[in-house]
Amino acid sequence: MAGVIEMTARRRPSSPLLHRMRDRSPGLGGGLVGGAVAAGLGLASFAVLVVLLWISSPYPDSGPGGALHVAAALWLLAHGADLIRVDTLSGTPAPLGVPPLLLLALPVWLLHRAGRDAAYGRMTGTGGEGGSEGDGKGHEGPPLVPARTSWPGVVLGYLAVAAPAALYAAGGPLRPSWPWTVVCVPVVAVVAAGAGVWSAYGRRSRPLRRVLGVLPVGVRPLVLGPDGRPGVAVRAAAAGLVVLVAGGAVLMVLSLLAHGAVAQGALLRLTEGWSGRFAVLLLCAALLPNAAVWGAAYALGPGFALGAGHVVSPLSSAPAPFLPPFPLLAAVPGEGPGTPVHWAAGLLPVAAGVVLGRRVAAAATGAGSGGTHPGSGETRPDSGQAEVWPVGRTVRATCLAALLCAAVLAGLAALAGGPLGVSVLARFGPVWWQVGLAALVWLVLLAVPTALGARAWHCRSLRPDEPRIGRQREERAQDADGPGAGRPRKAARPRDTWFTGAAGTGAAEWDMLDDAGQADRGDSRQAVKSTPETETPHPSGESEPEDEDLHLHLHLHQDRDQDRDRNQGAGQGGNQGRNQEGNQGRNQDRGQDPNRDQDEAPHSLPEAP
Repeated sequence: MAGVIEMTARRRPSSPLLHRMRDRSPGLGGGLVGGAVAAGLGLASFAVLVVLLWISSPYPDSGPGGALHVAAALWLLAHGADLIRVDTLSGTPAPLGVPPLLLLALPVWLLHRAGRDAAYGRMTGTGGEGGSEGDGKGHEGPPLVPARTSWPGVVLGYLAVAAPAALYAAGGPLRPSWPWTVVCVPVVAVVAAGAGVWSAYGRRSRPLRRVLGVLPVGVRPLVLGPDGRPGVAVRAAAAGLVVLVAGGAVLMVLSLLAHGAVAQGALLRLTEGWSGRFAVLLLCAALLPNAAVWGAAYALGPGFALGAGHVVSPLSSAPAPFLPPFPLLAAVPGEGPGTPVHWAAGLLPVAAGVVLGRRVAAAATGAGSGGTHPGSGETRPDSGQAEVWPVGRTVRATCLAALLCAAVLAGLAALAGGPLGVSVLARFGPVWWQVGLAALVWLVLLAVPTALGARAWHCRSLRPDEPRIGRQREERAQDADGPGAGRPRKAARPRDTWFTGAAGTGAAEWDMLDDAGQADRGDSRQAVKSTPETETPHPSGESEPEDEDLHLHLHLHQDRDQDRDRNQGAGQGGNQGRNQEGNQGRNQDRGQDPNRDQDEAPHSLPEAP
């Protein structure tokens, strides 16, 4: 029985020390572990893929060690580091500096996740979203790890794994270029991990404001909004960049479909086994972002190089040197001068410039945002109508957006190209500074007029419809002063049959005269049916200028009616006076006999009309 009591007894509650140890943030150690795990996961993913292709290959050139060396080299290439091939036919080492941009997504995502988890104070991949009371989202939990601890911890942990991997890859057929490796890998780690820590802190704008402190005061709100979100110039630049890159991808796909037979023949000649063809297709998929950037460079004008002195552009395409059969290279236009089909690629930068300009104009006019203050870009609560930016601010925002878009595209062009060998193949892909300069010129020349035109059109639509005739403009101004202000409208003439004269007879003639008078005077007011007694005079006592015929006939009829009324009144008054005098005389003669008056009343003569 005592044993049962011991087994069923409640456990003692954990000590407060255990709670503090469990809730305590891991600090630098957690960041180191998170960065190391992110690097290990990236290396493992590349290793698994390369080993699977090596196993499925019918003619492997090396053992498992060689496959792992290649996996480590590809992992470094994904960060932007150049590789060097040592087993060439000529015996001269040849550089390999065209990194597939799609491979860069995996290291960046892993580093971002590691930085966010390190700031939350947990291990990478251990659960759902964490949070704290200081992350800007209102979650309960332990406080966030300071950025000065979590961020360096993730970077150091990542580099602690990257350095041995680079040393290991140096013993394989693809050796890393040490200058590029020392620069590219730390840069990717710092930027991606920093973005993860920043997202954990709720994407606060204070760090970015410190970085943007070197910019002029008038430019900072265009880069970063007051609420911490990207500014107008950044959003417009992103829209233009998406149009350019997506349009480049469309151009590449259309050209590849037009040369489908050539691309299929290149795939079949390059390898015979299904595993080799699968590897080639995977490489083509990884190079699709590169091809999209190449297409954008082609549409902008500078084009791209397929070797030193062999430039392909819409105006002309130089004959390319001998290249291995590769499916994506089948989309390259043939040699010779450009045709209207090639020139049609120039519509892509036109579309990008229009989109960029319209985005800036939408922000400048407050379209869809409820109105913005011209100085700070904020919505004014006391204004129900959107405030329009000045012309100078609109032009400045458009030029800044074009500059940002051109700078990012130039960076993508630098990553998308590089050397594929020595001598002729030392230059392969677009030239970054040419692409950036061409993009800047295209966008500035097209986006600035578009933004100003959209701004002017919006201002015109906001302006009320102003009357173009003098009397209408005066009435509109008088009505705007308040109810009852200005000269009231005169009632229309009565449509009775008594009106006769030179203009005609009846209501139909009055309608014709009224319409003609309104057309001559440019008066758009509608006639209101009323009577002569309801006619409202002019405040000054003067009548409105009308047709002389109408005045003449109206005055003649009014005078005639007044004379007739006076005559009738005078006649009735005289008859009444004579009747009263006669009755009084008869009453006096008869001695005021009422019975006699009643007897004689029926025999009295009727009154004269």
